[in-house]
Amino acid sequence: MVEPTEPIEAITLPAAIHPQQEGQWLQAALHQWLDQEFIPEAINQTIAARAAQVFVRQRMEGENDLGSLVIAIVTEMQEFDFSRSFYSEFAVANAVSELLLDSLGIDRCCGQ
Repeated sequence: MVEPTEPIEAITLPAAIHPQQEGQWLQAALHQWLDQEFIPEAINQTIAARAAQVFVRQRMEGENDLGSLVIAIVTEMQEFDFSRSFYSEFAVANAVSELLLDSLGIDRCCGQ
C-alpha cells in the first residue's frame, strides 16, 4: 500500500524592504556561482544581471513566493540567448533558488 504524500510547503521570502539591495546581492552571488560551477565566462555577468533584474521587478511587485519567483525567472530568461553559455534558463532559476534558500538558512538537501 502506498502512503499518501504530503504536499511540499511553499517557501515565502520576507517582504522586500530594499529590493534593489537584494538584487545587487543576488547578481553578485549568481555571477560567482556561474563562474565557479563551470568556467568563468564573460556572458555570466550578463546572465546574472538579467536574472537579478527579473527578481527585483518581481519583488517590487510584491512577489514573495519562492516558487513563483523561480517560474518568473525561467519564463523571462527564455528570451535570453544562452548560445554562448553552458547554462539555460532552468539552470539559472535553480541556482537562484539555491542561493535564496542558502541565504535563508533553509537546508535544501533531501527534500527537507
